[in-house]
Amino acid sequence: MALALALALSACAISGPAPTVDAQQPVAWQAPLPHHGAVGELSGWWRSQGDPLLAELVEAAQTVSPTVASARTRIASAREQRVAAGAALAPALDAAVTSTRASQQSAGLGANTTSQALLQASWEVDVFGANRAVRDAAQARYEGAQAGWHDARVSVAAETANTYYDLRACERLLDVARQDAASRADTARLTELAAQAGFQSPANLALARASAADGANREIAQRALCDVDVKALVALTAIAEPELRTRLAAGPAELTPAQGIAVDTLPAQTLAQRPDVFTAEREVAAASFEVAGARAQRFPRLALAGSVGRGQVHAAGESVTANTWTIGPVQVTLPLFDAGRRAAAVDAARERYEAAVTSYRGSVRQAVREVEEALVNLQSTDLRTAQAQAALEGYRASFAAVEDRYKNGMASLFELEDARRTRLAAENAMVSVQRERSAAWIALYRAAGGGWSRADLTTTARN
Repeated sequence: MALALALALSACAISGPAPTVDAQQPVAWQAPLPHHGAVGELSGWWRSQGDPLLAELVEAAQTVSPTVASARTRIASAREQRVAAGAALAPALDAAVTSTRASQQSAGLGANTTSQALLQASWEVDVFGANRAVRDAAQARYEGAQAGWHDARVSVAAETANTYYDLRACERLLDVARQDAASRADTARLTELAAQAGFQSPANLALARASAADGANREIAQRALCDVDVKALVALTAIAEPELRTRLAAGPAELTPAQGIAVDTLPAQTLAQRPDVFTAEREVAAASFEVAGARAQRFPRLALAGSVGRGQVHAAGESVTANTWTIGPVQVTLPLFDAGRRAAAVDAARERYEAAVTSYRGSVRQAVREVEEALVNLQSTDLRTAQAQAALEGYRASFAAVEDRYKNGMASLFELEDARRTRLAAENAMVSVQRERSAAWIALYRAAGGGWSRADLTTTARN
């Protein structure tokens, strides 16, 4: 009868607020979508860039990243909580063996030994869904933890790629600084020869020497920056520095990723690929279930218990063995007065739900912002690349012409140094715009979710 009553009441589960809410995302992107380059698979984007070293560095960084390791730990913890919450819905079964020796000399019975082996069962019938709500909340958080592991891997990949492209850009700038320093040193040498012959003033010689020293200083500073980037990659990937430098020297020095990224025209579909947005969405669901659980705590609770076993009593040389069983107690607990504790728990759970909804919508807005910013930067760098290239070619030609005139005594050293400065600025600007374009592609990769999808929740976090 108790079991039938429990099953009949199990349909009376208390519900919470809506576990899914409107994300309030825009209906369309405002920035233009990229259409340059072949579209590769986003999750394997690094392997499609024509630079095997980049993919190797990303994989190495993901393998040793403490961020990814922490995310794996959170998955294990969430799994344990989900299993524990699910176990609360099922009966508990324990085995017990007891043995007692007692003496009743006053009754003339002497000493006796009582031994028992029991199977004890207990079950709290989840009449109003309190335990189911805990289980569902734990499941939602477990799914969010799985998505968080993917998000950690995407973040590490983006950080490693940005550091790698920073290094490649630094190497390009170092090459520019090296060529500039060599040119300034050559100018200083020619000016010194001319000054010794009386064709240049001591002031021009001092200027040429100062320019050569400035060029050497720039080269030294730039080389130090590149060394810092190498050490950052060593820290990210745990690859020994000598080995990493060897692999860097053998790899290509390209700055701009060769392949593009597909971004759906509908923000809702793109944002569905964001693991952080999905995690925030699951937190809303978990908070909703917790509201239901807190409400269910205000209703009666039903618990059943029982045992079956075999016992033996040994006294005065005689032994008696018998089977034993019990059913009960069947206990119904009805909360009457708790000074408002359960009502306060419901209010607190409701506030946590509202905070989760606000956080979720904030995550969506931030995701939209990141995608839009990446699209704007891609369009900007696309337009600026052609202009920077044209400026660089013009300033290179101008410097070459002024340098020839200076060597033939038809231009002053001041004209040469002015042309050199503008050419150097144009060289650096070209490298900078290429680096910005790489950063924009990486930002779009990160903003688009890094190739994650909800189907990846079944993927075991092994890496």
